[in-house]
Amino acid sequence: MFGIVNKQEEKYFQKLGARIKQLREERGLDQKAFAFDCEIGRTQLYMIENGKTNPRLLTLMRIAKGLEVTVSDLLEGLN
Repeated sequence: MFGIVNKQEEKYFQKLGARIKQLREERGLDQKAFAFDCEIGRTQLYMIENGKTNPRLLTLMRIAKGLEVTVSDLLEGLN
């Protein structure tokens, strides 16, 4: 896993990715179109949703805006 140092961090990124995917699917948004709307790559979104990368803050801000939630909403319950 790129950018992930330990198992605890791996769990956080998996939970974050699952939350983003859940919110996107609840809104009926296609992964490819959503990534385009957020100005990120589809592969990058795939990696985030599958907990395989550590997204930058700007990327999280774009995703949150696309989902019409706050970054805080995305991070809720990750601990």
